[in-house]
Amino acid sequence: MDRYEIFCDLRTGVRDLEFADAVRHYLDHLVAEGLIASWRLTRRKLGFGIEGLGEFHVSLDVRDLAQLDAAFSVVATRAGEVEALHSAVFSRVANARFALYRDFPDPVRADATTPTP
Repeated sequence: MDRYEIFCDLRTGVRDLEFADAVRHYLDHLVAEGLIASWRLTRRKLGFGIEGLGEFHVSLDVRDLAQLDAAFSVVATRAGEVEALHSAVFSRVANARFALYRDFPDPVRADATTPTP
């Protein structure tokens, strides 16, 4: 499983529940289309967190980089329903930061302690 991580703040004047609702509509759409496996929205609690990463964290789970690439290809069209849903999220965001993580060790990772056939 690969994880595309998004850290952000909200633009001035944006209400937190409106943002959460827009995220839910957008990412549920991507799940329904088979473009991501799942997602999660979290918010910094009690002010704890790494400075500069923002108050909100959106985590998208994808099977592999091919699924992530397919999602990017659809979103990059900037057309139709997916653009309206994406815009409803992105227009509310400030200071976005992005990262890509993977489960470790990978299922394909060779283990030096395991003999190879």
